[in-house]
Amino acid sequence: MTLFHQRALRVFVMVLLGTSLAAARDLALVSNKTNSVNSIGIADLVKVCKAQTDRWPDGKPVIFIMRAPSTPEMKLVLEKVYAMSEREANDLIASANHGRTGHPAIMLVSSDDELVDRVAAIPGAVGVVDVYAINSSVAVVKIAGKLPLEPGYLLHGN
Repeated sequence: MTLFHQRALRVFVMVLLGTSLAAARDLALVSNKTNSVNSIGIADLVKVCKAQTDRWPDGKPVIFIMRAPSTPEMKLVLEKVYAMSEREANDLIASANHGRTGHPAIMLVSSDDELVDRVAAIPGAVGVVDVYAINSSVAVVKIAGKLPLEPGYLLHGN
């Protein structure tokens, strides 16, 4: 193999690795600041994400906000929280929102910025977002006692 081919192969491998690492994002569960929830167990998170919980202990209605299941960012959530395929998740969302046009159980948004804005504006809302999109308008929620970027955090991308 010539020196040129060896260098080209190294560059290709580095680009390939960089692409896979970029797709593996660290996500976080964020909450409206007026919510009383600051920590949630994994089983309760699954219930919230699947619209099996309608109210928080303080009585506020639960609204789960996420990106569309088809987005690369949600692959981790589909695997670790929903434990289902994209199609199954879309069916679940449609079923959970059926007849709830004014107050959806699960709201889909098109960007992390929109997600943070919606969570900040809707009492009772929580959402899953890239950790680098978090700002002071929302509160970060611990999952199983851990914060994002801590070892063992459920929504850690790698």
